[in-house]
Amino acid sequence: MPEEDLVELKFRLYDGSDIGPIRYSSSSTVAMLKERIISEWPRDKKIVPKVANDVKLISAGKILENSKTIAQCRSPFGEPPADVITMHVVVQPSLTKTKTEKKVEELPKKTACSCSIL
Repeated sequence: MPEEDLVELKFRLYDGSDIGPIRYSSSSTVAMLKERIISEWPRDKKIVPKVANDVKLISAGKILENSKTIAQCRSPFGEPPADVITMHVVVQPSLTKTKTEKKVEELPKKTACSCSIL
């Protein structure tokens, strides 16, 4: 793989620590990056993503789409080739409804009117 096809990335976690820097092919997709982040995630962290959809990658102020490649996500201003690109990682665990949450939603809603006299 030619040297110019490699991009050096590091991922900044919520607490300011980093994963990387690691060199990736510019044809790598965001979904591939997320899988790598999950596999390299420090186990001592309080918040740990379980699947790729739990992770959001932000670069140059934009949330990156899973289907895009690194080359498509590069900032239009461009970075000097020798620099490491920092992407921010946000963990948003997917919401799964628990049984108690379902029961609350299934209860019939009572309409109530309240008046306040000032």
